[in-house]
Amino acid sequence: MSKPIIFSTRVLPEPVMDRLKAAFDLRCNPADLPLSKVQIMEGIQAAEGMISMLSDTIDREVLEAGRSLKIVANYAVGYNNIDLEAAKARQIAVTNTPGVLTETTADLTWVLLMAIARRICEAHQWVQSGKWTGWAPTELMGVDVFGKTLGLIGMGRIGKAVARRAAGFKMNIVYFSRHALPKAEETALGVRSLPLSELLEASDYVSLHLPLNDASRHLIDQDALRRMKPGAFLINTSRGPIVDEKALCQALAENWIAGAGLDVFEAEPRISPELLRLKNVVTLPHIGSASLETRVKMGFMVMENLLTAFQGSIVPNRVI
Repeated sequence: MSKPIIFSTRVLPEPVMDRLKAAFDLRCNPADLPLSKVQIMEGIQAAEGMISMLSDTIDREVLEAGRSLKIVANYAVGYNNIDLEAAKARQIAVTNTPGVLTETTADLTWVLLMAIARRICEAHQWVQSGKWTGWAPTELMGVDVFGKTLGLIGMGRIGKAVARRAAGFKMNIVYFSRHALPKAEETALGVRSLPLSELLEASDYVSLHLPLNDASRHLIDQDALRRMKPGAFLINTSRGPIVDEKALCQALAENWIAGAGLDVFEAEPRISPELLRLKNVVTLPHIGSASLETRVKMGFMVMENLLTAFQGSIVPNRVI
């Protein structure tokens, strides 16, 4: 019996690739570089299943090119890169990888928060340059994290994981979410709900943990940035377009806020040149889930989604 043909737009970690090759007739982008829309359309022409990345735009035209396509398994939690209505119209299942990257992304949030607060990247570059001449009382002074106010925008799995870590720093944790947590859960996490405007005005660190949709696009705009404290920091490990990048560049350049730690960007991989010139920003290349353990778990979840779809079983992480 022939194996289902699966097309993957990128190479996944080796343990995942080995299992995929054993279970499917796997066709893969060998260069491991982003494919153009035309290349994706060519790749899925004979495919019954597709493994897509968040950086791939899977629109109606792409889906129509996959005449035999039964499932699009997104290698990500988010799926705003996929035209769900077009997939539904063609009876193509769409799946994601929820939950598995929660703790890893929460860890990276703290990497960014600590790095921008304590000027870690600047300090590293200073030592590497060979210009450091020894300890000085006013050199590279950052700001404290312990006991400060942390504002979390979005209180899903990752937001809660960040809050649990903040408890160890004795932070005052406030959050904004469309749906407030039950009081018992707020008490257990040590958090309290605030309207967005009050959160922005009160927080020393504002960290974003919400999905990208029409309501959240440019949620952090010029008005929101002006509401923040002059000494506050913005951390974004969610989705780039939640922040108006042009407004952020102005806020950082004109010191409306003290700094930003960013793992995602509005039009990535393109980054505003202004951001790259500023010293009060730490930029990372979208590595929120980039631990070996997590990326392998994500791959195995993708494989489970594919296997159950072709076995006729209930697909565990189906979006539509």
